[in-house]
Amino acid sequence: LLRRIEAASSSAHSTPSNSGRWFASPTTFSEADSWSSIRDLRSNSGKLSRTLSVSSKHSEPERHVRFAEPAYSFVGMHCIFDNCKASVTVLQFGRTNSDLLAYGSSDGSLTVCQVSEPPSVLQKLTGHSKDITDFDFSSNNQYIASCSMDKTVRVWEISKGTCIRVVYGVSSQLCICFHPVNNNLLLVGNANREINAINFSTGRVISKLTCDNAVTALDIDHTGQLIFAGDAQGYIYTISVNSHTGSLSRTHKNKSCKSKSSVTTIQYRTFSLVARCPVLLSCAQDGNLYFFSIATNSHGYLTLICSLKLASPVQNIRASFCPLLSLEKGEFIVTGSGDSNVYFYDLARPKNSCVNKLQVCSLSLYFLHLKIWLQVEVLMKPFTSLKGHGSPVMGVAWNHGENLLASSDSDGTVIVWKRAKTN
Repeated sequence: LLRRIEAASSSAHSTPSNSGRWFASPTTFSEADSWSSIRDLRSNSGKLSRTLSVSSKHSEPERHVRFAEPAYSFVGMHCIFDNCKASVTVLQFGRTNSDLLAYGSSDGSLTVCQVSEPPSVLQKLTGHSKDITDFDFSSNNQYIASCSMDKTVRVWEISKGTCIRVVYGVSSQLCICFHPVNNNLLLVGNANREINAINFSTGRVISKLTCDNAVTALDIDHTGQLIFAGDAQGYIYTISVNSHTGSLSRTHKNKSCKSKSSVTTIQYRTFSLVARCPVLLSCAQDGNLYFFSIATNSHGYLTLICSLKLASPVQNIRASFCPLLSLEKGEFIVTGSGDSNVYFYDLARPKNSCVNKLQVCSLSLYFLHLKIWLQVEVLMKPFTSLKGHGSPVMGVAWNHGENLLASSDSDGTVIVWKRAKTN
């Protein structure tokens, strides 16, 4: 598979004029360029001065090659939310919505924001008494279903900011998602080794399936027929679900993951140009990423394509596919890390898999603790560094328009990064 990709790369030469996502190589590029921007758009504190350090981490020959390849470029921070004082472990944009963002934290609160100008907090949903472990939007973005270490599942009506239903369990509820076809069906994994199918309207458990270990992450395919669930020992299960009755039955258990570390991310993707079929991304607490192909004609059988070890893993780190980049020659993903950076990896290049990062520099505390609307004047080139978080990055998420990337850290800061427009 990799040989075919390399052969295609060498035989087809792309230029900035014939591909909309390519950037010209800069004629001059300093190892430590710096630039400053003075602008205050959304605050009454007067003008702010900030200096961002832009540096490349590659040698001259390697940098020349890497600039000839597609990668996400960012023009800076779109906005910052720092109202949360606890670790933000999970965040997600609304379905088919580019402006609605929600994030859950270890203090049990769930915050719903809009990121369009002006960025603002719409609702702060309180009711959970312990860490929020996961949440999901309904298909129309009117409701959020959340689960927590406090053994409950809560359903929230976003417009009113109220909890309309509570489902009590006997163990910590660890992961949750709405069924994509039948939105009256909630799928919840818990520490009691169960996956429960819950009726959204009544809160009643209508079906359950027992796994071998605590179910820590799950996702469902676009047809609503297959659930992919990860457990506390690194195993991944393929489960068949009936969209009408909610009945569950296990079809496969994948044992390809060598590590016995808890799975933090399970993400399904309908198609990949690299694998030429549906694919699945898995991330574990020990920093191992796994990329699987899915055999739809074999009831969701998983085949491991490649794996990747993150340089700076952190507990409960999450990862995500990069939608636009995955349409190019590689299979790109984005992930947080323990060194406070946001990394971009190409799973099709095991030797030089890291292709970009949003890098931490010295960021003024004054700058962070004001919720400021930021715009950056100078276009950041691919594979350069950018200021960001000051603590381990826990979660990452793309919006529907794929022009904004949100990341959260253990200090409670959420940063929305603005992707550069390409010609």
